[in-house]
Amino acid sequence: MNRVSLAVSAAIARVTESALGPYQTAVIRIGFTATWLLFLLREFPHRQELYGPDGPWDFGLAQQLVGTNGAFTALMWSGSQVWFETVYAFAVLTSVLLLLGWRTRTMSVLFMVGVLSLQNRSVFVGDGGDNVLHLMCVYLVFTRCGQVWSLDARRARRAGEARARGEHAGPDRVGPVLWAVLGLVLGAVTAVGRLDGDPTIPVILWAVWLGTALWWVVDRRARTDQPRILLDVVGNIAHNGALLVIMAEACLIYATAGWYKIQGSRWQDGTAVYYPLHLEYFSPWPGLADLLSASGTMVMLITYGTVLVQVAFPFTLFHRRVKNVLLAAMMTEHAVIAVVLGLPFFSLAMIAADAVFLPTPFLRRVGAGADRARARLARTVRRRDDGTRVPEPRTPEDPEPAHVGFTA
Repeated sequence: MNRVSLAVSAAIARVTESALGPYQTAVIRIGFTATWLLFLLREFPHRQELYGPDGPWDFGLAQQLVGTNGAFTALMWSGSQVWFETVYAFAVLTSVLLLLGWRTRTMSVLFMVGVLSLQNRSVFVGDGGDNVLHLMCVYLVFTRCGQVWSLDARRARRAGEARARGEHAGPDRVGPVLWAVLGLVLGAVTAVGRLDGDPTIPVILWAVWLGTALWWVVDRRARTDQPRILLDVVGNIAHNGALLVIMAEACLIYATAGWYKIQGSRWQDGTAVYYPLHLEYFSPWPGLADLLSASGTMVMLITYGTVLVQVAFPFTLFHRRVKNVLLAAMMTEHAVIAVVLGLPFFSLAMIAADAVFLPTPFLRRVGAGADRARARLARTVRRRDDGTRVPEPRTPEDPEPAHVGFTA
């Protein structure tokens, strides 16, 4: 009984005292924002047909659908061309800022607004990856996804270094101004009834705005550390809960996909992979598709292997080595799908979801490698500018280089 109590106490302490998986949440932040940003840039010439006034799903049909399901989309606030271009540019800008990790708490909310505004305008546009992104953009709001590999982390590190030297870092002026402007916009939008419908998104928007204000007041006005500790515990619980939901969502996607495949006759006889390779819509490289489908044995192995990996993956999470092998297999599979079937954004979204299971030591090594590459590039640029050889910097050994490493 004592052992059980100790284990429960340790688990509660771990969940409440720290935000788990800082590298994993940073990777999924970068992965999902990069996926959405690349999609918006790639489809920029076709944006009118996808989400704008020139699309087959016109403004009237979208109004009827939103009136039925209550989905949130800022594009329904006006049917003008100027408003559409503004929302599209807003989605691109918030993706860039969240990718860099600038004011991640605020940008994660604005990123969600951009994703939902475009996707809910035309729900029939997408290849499956949009559904994953649709869910994950909401979950990201509750995570502390800027702890590492972000401009926020660099700013916090510099402020800590300044305090260690006895210097005053100065007050944060950007944060309060951003909070005030967004509060005015949110209040105005709520007052004119633009947030009517499903209350989920308005509740999230107001909760984050009020929570940010509470955090700022407590951080600067509290005379003791108790209120700060309490808010930090709440933030850790929200972060860890959202991280658990993201992991469960990824497992659910693979489990349902695998079990539905088992019920299909083409997957049972090992020929399911053959047919998409010969559909014109999914054959950007016909020669490559013909090469892969020329061997019946290869098609059968890929078909059965896909089902086996998807069904087995959720059951391997507690065995680190097996999980890592299947994780590499699934990421490779999605990379192949991106090239062979011409579904790059679906594959990027799934790889970003898979990244939540990547081991921390591997991600630290990736961050350290990025640091070294960035340092070499900076030295090369300096040599080119002044024509002199810059010596290698001598720095003390850091036990956790990824925390102070690559910062976007």
